[in-house]
Amino acid sequence: MNIALIAHNQKKELMVQFCIAYCGIFAQHSLYATATTGNLVSEATGLNITRFFSGAHGGEQQIGARIAYNEIDLVLFFRDPLASSPHEQDLALLRLCDLHNIPVATNVATAEVLIQGLLRGDLGWRDIVNPTRRRDR
Repeated sequence: MNIALIAHNQKKELMVQFCIAYCGIFAQHSLYATATTGNLVSEATGLNITRFFSGAHGGEQQIGARIAYNEIDLVLFFRDPLASSPHEQDLALLRLCDLHNIPVATNVATAEVLIQGLLRGDLGWRDIVNPTRRRDR
């Protein structure tokens, strides 16, 4: 599976801790992330992560393009619910996930459920629905 990791500034440490906890599972999949999140997670875990621009400089749009081309299977997007106002690109990314039926978690509780489902094989339907999509691993 191709998994995208995105975290707002106030949630980056939580993303790092989450990826440390599930490093063994993430190591079996292709990971993509915005620049700072990808750097932090890679440094803490040693995982190989394809990094895009930072979120503020178009990284979320780059991931959104991968979603539109059906090259992302799962999105973990740890958003800061206390941010003064939602970023336009955040809403666009969530809209794309809805449009293309991409499972997305916006908090650690939902991410936990999705990762456990990934481990059990509950997301195998992605291979059935989209058998020809490009895989990096």
